[in-house]
Amino acid sequence: MFCGLEIRVDPGVYVPRWQTEPLAQRAAERLPANGVAVDVCTGSGALATTLWRTHPHARVAASDIDERAVACATSNGAEAYRGDLFAPLPRELEGRVDVVVGVVPYVPTHALPLLQRDTFAFESPLAYDGGPDGTDIIRRVLADATRWLRDGGALLLELGGEQAGAISDDLSRLGYADVRVLVDDDGDVRGVEATFRRARRRGTAGGGV
Repeated sequence: MFCGLEIRVDPGVYVPRWQTEPLAQRAAERLPANGVAVDVCTGSGALATTLWRTHPHARVAASDIDERAVACATSNGAEAYRGDLFAPLPRELEGRVDVVVGVVPYVPTHALPLLQRDTFAFESPLAYDGGPDGTDIIRRVLADATRWLRDGGALLLELGGEQAGAISDDLSRLGYADVRVLVDDDGDVRGVEATFRRARRRGTAGGGV
């Protein structure tokens, strides 16, 4: 179950965690009833499914590089496309997206062996490996999302540790403002939320972490 929904998860596909539910709920709050959302690295489609179930009249497009994930997300009712991040998405959505959300790979490569022993017995390392400091794919999403988000659109990404601070300069430079670090009840960092201000990309962007 994820956000009260039964989500099918096929072998080899990333298993959605309960820790991601607040991110999904916040994304649903930021998505207008008739809005447009994009879920990158969708895996089983749990986030995308939560969004379109919450807002049946919204359009929610999802992507994943793994064909098994795309098939699984589709079986859960998501509009899923196979490809790298935003590359496979319909071009008519550029500049119209209200919410970009994702649980992208953010585990530092050196920390992969520290994950639970049976993780890769069921899931693919592709779903976890975020490069040397875990922010390689996060930074790509930050940059690429600026082509897709409308002015005032929301970006919500799961991350951890010190990564919110590590990407603060990227957020500011790319025009994201009103940055919030999302933490759980124990005070552990779980994600970041920011608002894209298109008019501010060439100037000094506000917000900070």
